[in-house]
Amino acid sequence: QVHLVESGGGLVQPGGSLRLSCVASGITSSFYAVTWHRQAPGKQREPVATITTSSATNYTNSVKGRFTISRDDARNTIYLQMNSLKPEDTAVYLCYAETNSFGRRTYWGQGTQVTVSS
Repeated sequence: QVHLVESGGGLVQPGGSLRLSCVASGITSSFYAVTWHRQAPGKQREPVATITTSSATNYTNSVKGRFTISRDDARNTIYLQMNSLKPEDTAVYLCYAETNSFGRRTYWGQGTQVTVSS
């Protein structure tokens, strides 16, 4: 059974930092591209950062220069380092993994809450 488990969320003041982790079990993460998404109350879910199997990265404009996505496939873990956090970054952050290596397979985690507030 496949699980993606996010952790590292919490309450932080504006300008602060958090590091989110997404630990995968039941799959070999190295075969998967992973995207961190976020969903704020009343808003649509949006992709924030993507890392490919070759560790190429892509970011939505609003987080460029502040967020960094990385992977440690030896630990089946994908990270999202978030710096200079803003109140508008408040959302549930979810991990999404996808591959075409064995046919199309996609998986979602349950999410971790990030709240940026003074």
